[in-house]
Amino acid sequence: MKERSKNLSADQRRQVTVQAVLDIAAGQDPGDITTAAIAERMQVTQGALFRHFPSKDALWGSVMDWVAGQLLARTERAGAGLESPLAGVRAIFMAHIEFVSEHPGVPRMLFGVLQKPAASPARQMAQRLLEKYTERLCVLFERAKACGEASPDLDARIAALMFIGSIQGLVMQSMMLGDHRHIRRSADEVFELYLRGVRT
Repeated sequence: MKERSKNLSADQRRQVTVQAVLDIAAGQDPGDITTAAIAERMQVTQGALFRHFPSKDALWGSVMDWVAGQLLARTERAGAGLESPLAGVRAIFMAHIEFVSEHPGVPRMLFGVLQKPAASPARQMAQRLLEKYTERLCVLFERAKACGEASPDLDARIAALMFIGSIQGLVMQSMMLGDHRHIRRSADEVFELYLRGVRT
């Protein structure tokens, strides 16, 4: 692993570092993750780590930047090309579920970052992610209302918040159970229940 890591480009090194942080976060509180633990996981020195990230805040910002980019890209692909707006909403829901199932460290990072009151690059990135995600869902809900798939009285922003909250609830249950596969098993039933409220 050491020999391979020596040959990585700067971008590849940053990518490997982000993955190391998410892997560690899958099993422990992100607030307890130290740069020493990250360096040990990567089999590099802390000095080598800080050559690519000037501070821990910068590293956390890069992690959140990766999360935002990956999640938004994956959900956009999932919802693209579907004529039915609510089919698009369902595809986005399932793509999000699949993403957090594959990367259980992601929700832990998001919860940890958003719980901190102080502004940081990571917190700002997480807030922008939620804003963009909410805006994308609102567009779909407005389209669903216009074509008669959703109730004309539906508040698109509240529907988007409930959509995100449904996923967060599944994530919390999975974390409490210590079983990240739980989120996949329950996703269909939770979404169908959610959908009833959107349609009526």
